[in-house]
Amino acid sequence: MMYLQVAAGLVILLVCGELLVRGSVALAEQMGVSKLVIGFTVIAFGTSAPELVVCIQAAIDGVPGIAFGNVIGSNIANVLLVIGVPALIYPIVCDTRSALRDSFIMITATLLFMVLAWNGTIQLWQGALLVGFLAVIVLRSYFRARKEGDEGAEEALEEYEQNMPKSLPFSLLFVFMGLAGLILGSHLLVEGAEVIARIAGVSDEIIGLTLVALGTSLPELATSIIAAFRHHGDVAIGNVLGSNLFNITGIIGVTAIVEPMTAPAQILHFDLWIMLFVSLLMVPIFLSKKPIGRVLGGAFCIAYVTYIAAQFYGMSGVYAAPLN
Repeated sequence: MMYLQVAAGLVILLVCGELLVRGSVALAEQMGVSKLVIGFTVIAFGTSAPELVVCIQAAIDGVPGIAFGNVIGSNIANVLLVIGVPALIYPIVCDTRSALRDSFIMITATLLFMVLAWNGTIQLWQGALLVGFLAVIVLRSYFRARKEGDEGAEEALEEYEQNMPKSLPFSLLFVFMGLAGLILGSHLLVEGAEVIARIAGVSDEIIGLTLVALGTSLPELATSIIAAFRHHGDVAIGNVLGSNLFNITGIIGVTAIVEPMTAPAQILHFDLWIMLFVSLLMVPIFLSKKPIGRVLGGAFCIAYVTYIAAQFYGMSGVYAAPLN
């Protein structure tokens, strides 16, 4: 029953997250907001709404392990799976200059997060600092895109314009249904994850790092797989770098502002370092200026499976019985 509850929570989160984004984009357009602003704000923040609501719900429910695990596990899955799986389908070629710039920003944010979390807690002021860092990066990117004529935001907007409400009442309905669904879905997911952790004899953070993190990373994975079949695997790079940056600054930051959190010891001493390692791994790959092919993609996927095994068989430093 709890597995069905978790599955239902994930489905509701994904569907209602999409409703929220489409309704918000429609509202913004009806209010005369420029496409570039919509791309950098409404779409960028709206697509991460499911993860944000899950983390806030977990923090309020007193299970910060799920909140931290969701973010850190998602970042690890993003690099190893969201890049690895598409690379198995079609080699990923990207703009190495842009990718290097964004990867250094992501690594800087990762190091900032690690420093702030190292005392074991993320307080309100630390959360505000992370959100402030994200705001600076978003504003910098927006002004650079406006100056250089970046078409990425407008292309992202075109995807949502195809199936979004055309009238104000329907736009408001989409937004309301999206928000209500996110609250319901996060409650079902977090509650179900807690039950699974207790029955299986594993910690909340392990469930957050694996089940919850993988579930909330599915949209990025699906988008990247579709792009790979269309021979646009470089979409995966943008998805990963942008999503990882937002996860450790926006999601953790806002969650800490709402409810300060204590970081589990396992995450501090093991998973944070894995997240940093896979983030740093991107730099020499981009510096090589070579496509990410099937061999490297396969290695990434094997590394992710190994990481999951480490969680359930005690290799991460905390013993956990395997799920039945």
